Amino acid sequence: MNRRLARAAIPATDGVVTAVTVQIASAAATVPAAHEFTRWVEHALRGQRAYAELTIRVVDEAEGRGLNRHWRQRDYATNVLSFPLPGMEAIAPDLLGDIVICAPVVIAEARAQGKSAAAHWAHLTVHGVLHLLGYTHEEDPAAAVMEQRERLILAELGFADPDPACRAR
Repeated sequence: MNRRLARAAIPATDGVVTAVTVQIASAAATVPAAHEFTRWVEHALRGQRAYAELTIRVVDEAEGRGLNRHWRQRDYATNVLSFPLPGMEAIAPDLLGDIVICAPVVIAEARAQGKSAAAHWAHLTVHGVLHLLGYTHEEDPAAAVMEQRERLILAELGFADPDPACRAR
């Protein structure tokens, strides 16, 4: 299995600094570079945090399914999972948590939804970061807030509004 690890820290024009560790634990040939993930994370954090650290792990279906089954009791590989670190604010206030993205699911969904793979990777990365920041989409009012924030961030990045019927699940 192809395993790569990259760490990138970049300052943004508004002073946001992100330290993103990207773990590639997938055999997928088309996974974005660490600097792309970092750029998407930085845009999602803009106006929310001055500094943040997080890990993004890109996995294949077996690992994605196992994590989804263990943590959400859903026996399928989902596109993105977020693991915030509640209660760690006093010890490590800048550490947001982990995001797991399942490469085969992302690639298949992008194809099925007729959007570019980059647009879908960006959407799911932003979606995962927003979960780490406490945004939710389980109930209508909160979902509308999260989806509006996603649309704004993706527009800043130059991506079209994701189809509401194709939201991250």
